[in-house]
Amino acid sequence: MTPASDIGLYVHIPFCQHRCHFCAFYLEMAHVDRLARFYSALTHEIVLQGQSDVLHGRTLQSIYWGGGTPTALPPDQLVALLKVIRTTWPTSPTVEITVEAHPSSVTCEDLMVLAEGGFTRISFGAESMREQDFIPIGRHGRACDTATAVQAARTAGFLNINLDLMYGLPGQSQQDWQQTLELMLQLDPSHVSCYALTIEEGTRLAQDIVQSRVPPVDDQLQLDMGAVAEQILAQAGFVQYEISNYAKPGRHCRHNVLYWTGGEYLGLGPSAQSYVSGTRFGNVADLDQYATSLNENRLPLTDCTRLSPGEQERDALVFGLRLLRGVPLQAITGAERDSEIDRLIARGLLTTDHERLWLTSLGRRYADSVAECLF
Repeated sequence: MTPASDIGLYVHIPFCQHRCHFCAFYLEMAHVDRLARFYSALTHEIVLQGQSDVLHGRTLQSIYWGGGTPTALPPDQLVALLKVIRTTWPTSPTVEITVEAHPSSVTCEDLMVLAEGGFTRISFGAESMREQDFIPIGRHGRACDTATAVQAARTAGFLNINLDLMYGLPGQSQQDWQQTLELMLQLDPSHVSCYALTIEEGTRLAQDIVQSRVPPVDDQLQLDMGAVAEQILAQAGFVQYEISNYAKPGRHCRHNVLYWTGGEYLGLGPSAQSYVSGTRFGNVADLDQYATSLNENRLPLTDCTRLSPGEQERDALVFGLRLLRGVPLQAITGAERDSEIDRLIARGLLTTDHERLWLTSLGRRYADSVAECLF
């Protein structure tokens, strides 16, 4: 478990210039008037949350700006918001401040402003290094944009650079995926996230598959691609510390580790989720309702659930198993769960050294199924 004093902040920027066909997140198109309304409302939310003392004086260990595309906001506005946050809450001297970006959404000047303004880590949504893979998923931009953006970020002073990749894309072969990995490694990122494409109900991609415009996901091919990623990245000096995440030594994503180790985090922005003091709560997923609530000096909350000790333990187990180091056995209680764990061990999906429990290589391929069994 993460120490109780550790807490992170997540800031959701719900804007993009274009919605990819696989995206099911709440977002809006980045129009000037909507950006302005959001900026004003988010500033107000920071102030109100600071006044509510929800963090009880604790120091922020990480601040993560996700979306959407956070860099849809001008860089000077992102820096100004960061200043408001750091004025509102104490931050660790070694705080990790990550901003997600589409490679084509930032210039060298933008990245200079962000680095000089206090951002310490940048995560580019590359998805693939082959433009052919962009077409069926509706991703705009060019593959070469990623190389340009990485070089610009490094020039601006970013030492911690992540690249997000997706595999199992429609029409993508094993050789295509291997080529993406090899081209990505030439950029020398410090962190790589590799996610298997999932088809979310209601997305354009789901409709295209139903109507046979693009081929469906090949589950076995995805499993094989995951295995290839593990092999190639290990040979390149990356340590796989979580099912989808690989880092050079000392470069794991501190904010995401909070999620996987039962740490706490406060979410800001429309649709953002929080987990603080054993309670989960979320913001309304609508910019107009979000802004209206804040204009009335009310936090834009839609739900609030106090987790029982058993529910907290269950979540810690399921999320903790995503880490390759697993979870301590002493944190697991309950005869029914013990029996299910024994069955999963017998099936080769879990293993133990009698002190910790973790997913096997096979288990990592079926992590979602293992989680369902443990729930």
